[in-house]
Amino acid sequence: MSRFAQETWAQLERWLIRLRREPFNLTFALLQPMLFFIFFGSAFERMVQTAVTGPSYRAFILGGVVTLTVMTNSLAGGIPLLFDKENGFLGRLLVAPISRASILFARFLFVNLVSGIQTVLFLGLAWLFGIRIGTGITGVVLILVLGWLLGCGVTIISLWLAFKLRGHGDFFALLGTITPVLTFVSTAFVPLDRMPGWMAWMARLNPLSYAVDGMRALVMEPTVHAGPLLGEAAALALFGAVMIGLGVRALNRSVSAA
Repeated sequence: MSRFAQETWAQLERWLIRLRREPFNLTFALLQPMLFFIFFGSAFERMVQTAVTGPSYRAFILGGVVTLTVMTNSLAGGIPLLFDKENGFLGRLLVAPISRASILFARFLFVNLVSGIQTVLFLGLAWLFGIRIGTGITGVVLILVLGWLLGCGVTIISLWLAFKLRGHGDFFALLGTITPVLTFVSTAFVPLDRMPGWMAWMARLNPLSYAVDGMRALVMEPTVHAGPLLGEAAALALFGAVMIGLGVRALNRSVSAA
């Protein structure tokens, strides 16, 4: 094993140990998406049943709620690093004889690992409500892939903010603004053709919409339609590549200045 891999694994172990000591963090991270799934699905099903296709409105919003789960976890991924910066631990890591990239890569791996676990748990909870994945196990795997593609780009943004912002108060305020905007200006809860023109235009630019549409098709269709799915995966991959390219440069400058 290379030195970089050893350093990354050691720091990943730190986050895994922390997760084991604080299991409620994983549980409560599912609370908001679950509330959306239960209450939105119940409150709006009759009102929008003529506007959506499929067995139920809950099946329609399942992909959106899974995407929200991934986005929320990925956006919050930089918060522990921000607390490390505030208490001085991150500064000690930065002067230690280890690769600075390993600090970021370990956190990146952890965040996306947890997002995958949360996705599987949420799909299991949806199964208890009678929602089945139309494309079966293949669909579950592809949902995880789409979530990972989205999570890559969003996690990089979060890690960059952790170095850029001065305190966790600013981070939480920014998350409180970004999260609802990205959520509702997407196809998570409303079909694109039912949105006002300006909102539909913004939703087409929102990477969440591509993840939602891909997951929704996997949930509601009996077979995988490769063409549209590859297009949505390509859009998410492009988003991730752009964010990684811009984010790595910004993170390098931020880490050097930290």
